[in-house]
Amino acid sequence: MTTSNATTGPLDVMETDKGEMIWQRFSVPFEFPVAFSEGLFDPENSLLIETLALREVDKRHRCLVFIDEGVAKASPDLAASIEAYATAHAAHMSLATAPVIVAGGERIKTELTHLESLQDLIHETHIDRHSYVIAIGGGAVLDAVGLAAATAHRGVRLIRLPTTVLSQNDSGVGVKNAVNLKGVKNYTGTFAPPWAVLNDYDFITQLPARERIAGIAEAVKVALIRDGEFFKWLEANADNLATFEPAAEKHMIQHCARLHMRQIGTGGDPFEMGSARPLDYGHWSAHKLEAITRHHVNHGEAVAIGIALDARYSVLAGLLPEGEDDRVVSLLEHLGFKIFHSGLKRRDRSGQSEIMKGLADFREHLGGELTITLLSSLGVGVEVHEIDDAKMVGAIDWLEAREGR
Repeated sequence: MTTSNATTGPLDVMETDKGEMIWQRFSVPFEFPVAFSEGLFDPENSLLIETLALREVDKRHRCLVFIDEGVAKASPDLAASIEAYATAHAAHMSLATAPVIVAGGERIKTELTHLESLQDLIHETHIDRHSYVIAIGGGAVLDAVGLAAATAHRGVRLIRLPTTVLSQNDSGVGVKNAVNLKGVKNYTGTFAPPWAVLNDYDFITQLPARERIAGIAEAVKVALIRDGEFFKWLEANADNLATFEPAAEKHMIQHCARLHMRQIGTGGDPFEMGSARPLDYGHWSAHKLEAITRHHVNHGEAVAIGIALDARYSVLAGLLPEGEDDRVVSLLEHLGFKIFHSGLKRRDRSGQSEIMKGLADFREHLGGELTITLLSSLGVGVEVHEIDDAKMVGAIDWLEAREGR
């Protein structure tokens, strides 16, 4: 094919022996605030009202609020508080209907009927592109409500109120929305940045201990690939984090969120057009382990195991110095994580490793080329495109042996 180029204003024209090819190019800047507060629905706290009015000040903004059922149970007065808040700020905010309780956890992501119900409510309450959907809940609820909002009217404004450590320090500040389909995690989804993310620490204090610990796994992950000093801080503050000392927990959440935001904003691939997924360090096996255990191992716990597994593999592959894997595992254990589950050794009827199938799933999700983030030091991630199955099995055996001490 022979070509010649000419530029006509914003369009590039390429002449080929097959005809004319015109390249359309434009860029759209994305920006949204991520705020940290307490008592978000105290009428004296104006953060939500200021967020609604970021672009349109003199307007009464219509809002449709969805609440994770787990959050509603932990905070039985939450819906009434939201209604009282809207009444107190009636000049700037109105509720399209009373806050709606939705299924929590992975359940909302595994049955498309939940997604359809969310879309039905957006339609029935006449939420338009200048109205707001407000999602209050953990990462799964934010994912599902986010997908419904992103696909209604080709995108309505979404405000996320993450209520777990995991969603405040990781998933809630990202730009992805998705639900599962045909047993594949996050198969159906979009890249759609939210209007804003408002984090209220009060929600964290109401979580069960297991959930508060689980979210720390993402802090360990991002420290390992991007911030060695933060990893050292996590080591030094492991006791405080494991006992939920407020200042340490708040710092961990906020610094982890900043690191995730920095990677998304400056990593060069916010919508994952390429194959590298540094923020998915430890996740190829974690996603598979969640499925193998039918989510009896939650996401944070699975990520902790995946982190330990890939740290040991990094040593076996000659990328990470011997002994650094011990530091990673010691920190995870100190925080309260188990670093081995029998699901890692489960085999199908043909004798194939179930967990190793996660590599094939991950490769397909990436678009065909396998790219796995491993460690060259504690704080520096490195991308590889091949995994030695025998070494990975050796890493699994190492975790099992260590857990059995």
